[in-house]
Amino acid sequence: MKLNNVLKYCFLLEPADNLYDKEITAITQDTRQVTEGSLFIAIRGAAFDGHTMCQTAVEKGAVAVVVEQRPGDSTIPYILVPDTKKALAEIANAFYDNPSDQLKVVGVTGTNGKTTITHLIDQIANYLALKTAIIGTMYNKIDQQIFPTINTTPDSITIQKLFKKMNEAKVDVAALEVSSHGLVQGRTWGIDFDVAVFTNLTQDHLDFHGSMEEYFLAKSLLFSQLGNTYTRKNKLAVINCDDPYGRKMSQLTSMNVLTYGCDGGDLQASEIGIDSMGTTFTLSFQGMSYKLQTKLIGEFNIYNLLAAIGVCIGLGYNFEDVLDAIPTIKPVKGRFQLVPNAKKVAAIVDYAHTPDGLENVLETAQQIATKKLYCVVGCGGDRDKTKRPIMAEIALKYAEEVVFTSDNPRTEDPQKIVEEMVVGTKADNYLIELDRKKAIQLALDLAEEGDIVLVAGKGHETYQIIGEETIHFDDSEVISDYCSELEVV
Repeated sequence: MKLNNVLKYCFLLEPADNLYDKEITAITQDTRQVTEGSLFIAIRGAAFDGHTMCQTAVEKGAVAVVVEQRPGDSTIPYILVPDTKKALAEIANAFYDNPSDQLKVVGVTGTNGKTTITHLIDQIANYLALKTAIIGTMYNKIDQQIFPTINTTPDSITIQKLFKKMNEAKVDVAALEVSSHGLVQGRTWGIDFDVAVFTNLTQDHLDFHGSMEEYFLAKSLLFSQLGNTYTRKNKLAVINCDDPYGRKMSQLTSMNVLTYGCDGGDLQASEIGIDSMGTTFTLSFQGMSYKLQTKLIGEFNIYNLLAAIGVCIGLGYNFEDVLDAIPTIKPVKGRFQLVPNAKKVAAIVDYAHTPDGLENVLETAQQIATKKLYCVVGCGGDRDKTKRPIMAEIALKYAEEVVFTSDNPRTEDPQKIVEEMVVGTKADNYLIELDRKKAIQLALDLAEEGDIVLVAGKGHETYQIIGEETIHFDDSEVISDYCSELEVV
């Protein structure tokens, strides 16, 4: 592709006529990926400035570099723009030929529920014989192909490249988890979202955002930018109106809004019944009522289902067909996942790593409990410290016995993290075991048949980050292997 076509959406501070006819074979912000014919975009990050690598990029074969300041070496061919992050999104869209415009794209944001909702959309669309894709926390998926992921919301180039692959695979609908970090850092600029979902907003990531107000403003970017892409189609915002931040969010988009909730909304759930086999509820929409049942357990999952149904309405799918899909939906790995085990306790693994998320799953576990409820939980290191005592108090409130342990301690001392969790508590219904594997085994040792053991915080994750090292660790594996581990000991 000619450089002038790659730059067609960019605002240039200087003309670059002598470069416009150059052929561009690749675009990148990483000099390790520069090949002959590449266009290198220099990005200023928190810890590293890509402008320092312009010479290296040219030496490796870059045709030109896109910069916010002229290179010190006058021989370096450059394109000067006001903001290279915006240019990155504009260039990625142009280079991959606006691929999201050819898809139905759904963006899901909020503190909790993003992964579950994207997977519910995926399952419903598959039931309707549509090809699907997911970009999110667990992996990236295009039709039946799974690709590993590093960030919940990848950078602009990666996302647009994935969209291009989706078009080649003839995908009908793509569901994206949209993180607040991704929104603030402009990773979603240029994506032609058809539907945007807001789940809720509770305390998380305050180490990054600083305050709940800043966190809310970050999430609101998905809705204020809805429809502000390089092409235009009808858009819909699907918003949880039971959440106070959701009610504020409805005012921040110029697009149409469909609300959902259990206390109100265009899509409303009532008469909710929960047991260990699933959940039943009544769905009200446009003056009609529908009795539904699902294998998903808990009121929080009803909110997730309502969001997914709202998305399907926004995408124009047949409403009756969408409802027919609900009983077929399977739980998502690591989201209130029941793990079979030889001791025959109800062992549940869940990703809950925020105060609200932990309270939701513990409330649900308490509702289906017939005997005692145990909880294994920790908090991640190098992350929001203010939520640590809050999560501890929630665990101590709902569970008869809590085992506090490590999550992903990263570079923090696990002992100090747990001390910050239990500081000031007057409760005594807890034990501390910093080794996560031993902590899970301890809870299973204490539990008897009919008890519930909830292991919270890591969910689908198959690793633990200790110091600078990432090691294999899977909560569900530890539970499944529990009896054989005892025999070894």
